[in-house]
Amino acid sequence: MDPIIRTLPPPSSLSPSVVSFLNTKLNTREDLDQAPGLVSELRNQCHALDQSLSDLNTQLRDYLRNYASHSDRTGALLRDINSKLGDLQFASRSAASSSDGGSGKVLGEELPALAKEIARVDTVRTYAETALKLDTLVGDIEDAVSSTVKRTLRREQSTKSSEEMRGVAIRTLKLTEDTLRFVAKTYPQWTRLVLAVDHRVDRSLAILRPQAIADHRSLLTSLGWPPPLSTLNSSGTESKQSADVQNPLFTMKRDLKQQYCESFLALCSLQELQRQRKSRQLEGQNREIALHQPLWAIEELVNPISIASQHHFSKWVDKPEYIFALVYKVTRDYVDSMDELLQPLVDEAMLSGYSCREEWISAMVTSLSTYLAKEIFPVYVSQLDEESTSGTQSQARISWLHLIDLMIAFDKRIQSLASHSGIVLSWQEDGKPEKLSSFSVFCDRSDWLDLWADIELTDAFDKLKPEIENERSWSMEVRGVAALSAQEDNKSPAIAGAFHQRLSAVIDRCRSLPSITLRSRFLKLTGPPIIHKFLGSLLFRCQEAEGLTALTDDDALMKVAKSVNAARYFESILNEWCEDIFFLEMGLNQVTQLDTSTDGNDFCSEESSGNGILYGEIKKLEEFRVGWVEKLSVVVLRGFNVCCRDYLKNKKQWQEKGEEGWMVSQCFVGALDYLQGKMSVLEKALNRMDFVGVWRSLAPGLDKLIFNGILMTNAKFSDGGVERLSNDLTVLFGVFGAWCLRPEGFFPKLSEGLKMLKMGKKQLQNCLAGGEIWLKETGIRHLTAIELEKVAKNRI
Repeated sequence: MDPIIRTLPPPSSLSPSVVSFLNTKLNTREDLDQAPGLVSELRNQCHALDQSLSDLNTQLRDYLRNYASHSDRTGALLRDINSKLGDLQFASRSAASSSDGGSGKVLGEELPALAKEIARVDTVRTYAETALKLDTLVGDIEDAVSSTVKRTLRREQSTKSSEEMRGVAIRTLKLTEDTLRFVAKTYPQWTRLVLAVDHRVDRSLAILRPQAIADHRSLLTSLGWPPPLSTLNSSGTESKQSADVQNPLFTMKRDLKQQYCESFLALCSLQELQRQRKSRQLEGQNREIALHQPLWAIEELVNPISIASQHHFSKWVDKPEYIFALVYKVTRDYVDSMDELLQPLVDEAMLSGYSCREEWISAMVTSLSTYLAKEIFPVYVSQLDEESTSGTQSQARISWLHLIDLMIAFDKRIQSLASHSGIVLSWQEDGKPEKLSSFSVFCDRSDWLDLWADIELTDAFDKLKPEIENERSWSMEVRGVAALSAQEDNKSPAIAGAFHQRLSAVIDRCRSLPSITLRSRFLKLTGPPIIHKFLGSLLFRCQEAEGLTALTDDDALMKVAKSVNAARYFESILNEWCEDIFFLEMGLNQVTQLDTSTDGNDFCSEESSGNGILYGEIKKLEEFRVGWVEKLSVVVLRGFNVCCRDYLKNKKQWQEKGEEGWMVSQCFVGALDYLQGKMSVLEKALNRMDFVGVWRSLAPGLDKLIFNGILMTNAKFSDGGVERLSNDLTVLFGVFGAWCLRPEGFFPKLSEGLKMLKMGKKQLQNCLAGGEIWLKETGIRHLTAIELEKVAKNRI
């Protein structure tokens, strides 16, 4: 026999695992040719195992050396304590036979020092015991993690032992974390010990978590996850699931289901452990940032679906409705399994604050938002850029708005699906509704939000332009539901309803944004420009009417009155909106941002003082309305002045009796007719509240005009003249009597001047001599002393 050839030992002397290995590797004659390579591979593995064993022996020696060091130090401390206790006993005996001064020294000086030393030694002992306990626990963790990794590298068919070792590591990690939490709370000065243990635990977790996730992924692959996505039936109804959709989570075999549940529990336990560690490490800081993380096990279900879906998404860039339909269908088809199968496992892992239904939906929405941000929106932005260079942006804008419509509809269906279980969603507690919103793509891209706002604004202007140019929109009054939300007697033209509907539509679209800051930014970019456009149109029509006829024509008055009505209507609409919680939240957010930016300064603008985010626009509408109401009253007053100019100049008429058969002076009739005619036009055209403003503003002007034009001149009044003036003023007051009960109260100077003229000579002298007290008792409060003297001198 050739001496180089070695015979194999008998099979009976080999272990079953070795026999199985040889049968696998050397099954045929051709496998013998690969024997040298197999020998080299086995030698390398043996060398690696020997090296690993050597490292473990070295590590064990270090642990034993550290333990011996701690033990020697503790023994020395205990011997020191025994020695000092012996000294204390000797001192006590000596004190019993000595004077009281020696006993006082022991009790007053040496005993407190000894107690302090004993407390220090006890603390050191506790530290040593705690450090030793933590060192043992961390060593157990590292051993369990190392065993898990080795079993994985050997590719053993049975994963049960690997799961058991991972369970041991997780349980030991929990004990370690409980101990660290106790140490951090009871002995906060031991920070170096806690940091050292955290460092070693972090290294173990850096190995354990990826390995657990890798095993979980391989298990999902063996389950047949992800399910096929080609069964999408877009024509099917929303409530009816596809009959051919097989849910692998429900079709698992018994052993495979048990393995999956154990793996799922392991991931949940690891995540809860990580949450507890973060909670301890971030004690006293803003912990909400790191504590509530997406559920790892649910992410492992969503990630392969997201990767498989992108194959379909890439074909539907121009048909995004298919993308939303596919994501919603997959989300809906598997959401029930989250409640029925996985939620009990999360509860068993004591992972508080997590809903599997919500986490599943949130993860699916997040994957969609990520794809939109990476693939869809950049394409649409580039299309807008290309069309902007050519001067036409119609098609790209239409595509963008269509995508926004799809996102709004998708979010509504998703939120309905999330709330179907009837539980309160956790995002309402942590204030992060973007978890269930595809509009979260705008959270990190404010430039896209600005671009969207600009597109919406341009679209709104394009749709409003025909309404502005249509004269019927200015002549017809607003009708329908829009009119009911404002005042009952608004008399507003239809153009105000058109602007209201367009602004409402833009605001409704921004309601889908997931944060108050984004909604506030979008509203500031779209709302004020639309309102300014509306106000500019009103101002243009009023200025056009004023420039053509100086508002002397009734048609011009009607045009201005309708513009004032439109401003009143829109102002009332905005005031109603500012009382809604949607706008109140944005107003409060604006105040908070201002307080932060001013670093506590007392300055705070009116616009952000709690009056609403549209406060500035409301003030501008109010200023426009008040200004033109004043202008209307001035126009009527000016025309009345022209009509009664001869009446005011004729001073001789106050020494004559009134014309026979006339209750009012003939020269005054024309002015009263003009006044009544103009006021009738305004009463018919203006809304009730602004008409009140017109006649209330007009009455003081007429009072001053007639008082200065008649009573403050050198006209002399006889008894007949006083009666004549009284008749004229009675008719004038009668014009205003249609709108108030005591019209003379709005003409204080004329009323009191006429009262002075009707006084007798003696009463008039007493009035002048009695001073202010007598005047107030007489009811004269609006005339000055000079005016009283002037009126008194005019009486014949």
